[in-house]
Amino acid sequence: MLTTLLGGLTPAQFLADYWQKKPLLIRQAIPSFTGTLSKKELFDLARSPDVESRLIRHTESDWSVTHGPQRAADLKGKRDPWTVLVQGVNLFVPAADELLHSFDFIPQARLDDLMVSYAVDGGGVGPHFDHYDVFLLQGMGRRRWRIGIQADRSLIEGAPLRILKHFAPTEDWILEPGDMLYLPPHYAHDGVAVGECMTYSIGFRTPTGAELGQQFLAYLQDHLCLEDVYSDPDLAPPEHSAEIGPDMVAQVAGMLEKIRWDRNQVADFLGRTLTEPKAHVFFEPPEEPLSRRAFGTALKKHGFRLDARSILLFQGACFYLNGEPVEIAAGDARAVRELADRRALPAGAAWNGSLGDCLYEWYCNGFGGLG
Repeated sequence: MLTTLLGGLTPAQFLADYWQKKPLLIRQAIPSFTGTLSKKELFDLARSPDVESRLIRHTESDWSVTHGPQRAADLKGKRDPWTVLVQGVNLFVPAADELLHSFDFIPQARLDDLMVSYAVDGGGVGPHFDHYDVFLLQGMGRRRWRIGIQADRSLIEGAPLRILKHFAPTEDWILEPGDMLYLPPHYAHDGVAVGECMTYSIGFRTPTGAELGQQFLAYLQDHLCLEDVYSDPDLAPPEHSAEIGPDMVAQVAGMLEKIRWDRNQVADFLGRTLTEPKAHVFFEPPEEPLSRRAFGTALKKHGFRLDARSILLFQGACFYLNGEPVEIAAGDARAVRELADRRALPAGAAWNGSLGDCLYEWYCNGFGGLG
């Protein structure tokens, strides 16, 4: 798929010339692509309480947003333009998960999710900009995209969406099924359905420094131990009893100066944080799990595949699965790295011993299953 996905560019060429630099329009990135699920299947997901969705309606002067689960009655009609956005479709549709991981030429640690939007004629979310990179792949129908880079990022006051007040597009394209548009962060864009259509958005994580700082401080709280206890055996009567004295400030400053971290702790923090499932994600263990022996036999025949909801990353010899570090024997590290990269291990190999035990535990927890 990579031969057409990037318009004939290699991943290295795309990353060097376009990634976070300038947009790229790719005609027939996936030839004959019309989508990975039907309109009805998308609406069924939008109506589920386990799925994040938003229904957006608008007139010339007004916008409204309804968060899911959506009502079937609201996913009808064409009196006013509307669109429904469904997040994390890759977690529920295997073909969507496969599509998402077609973009693994970007590190998985940066990959977020696959959002699918359906819109009636004229539907969209208004001109806006994102802080993250996005690939916009056209499924069924057609969508008009206007884009531009602009310094004026003022927003319409009181709108429930971040809609640009003064949108000034410089490019104007209509995307057909299989066409794709890549946009770097902060490029203003406005996508409007031409007739009914479905668009697949592959988005990437771009945490802010404030977000990372807050999460890292929470990590330090759980992983640091400051055993000192404040004391003042040489205390003298203060001139002002309400004053926070300089000796107290100096002693507490000395205690806090013992807070230290190194690159290994940062790597551990990232491993735990980047593999942490989103709050609405739950794993479902098999109702009647195979015995360890039967699992081993089936594993050799079918191989192993991570559940779409599982996130497995590694840093050096350290592995992280779904927010937790996992112990992997040195002799198994190569196979687990392959599992992390490809999301699956092939059939035919005898995955016995410690690796077989590890995969069986993951299987019993619902983190993966037979391929």
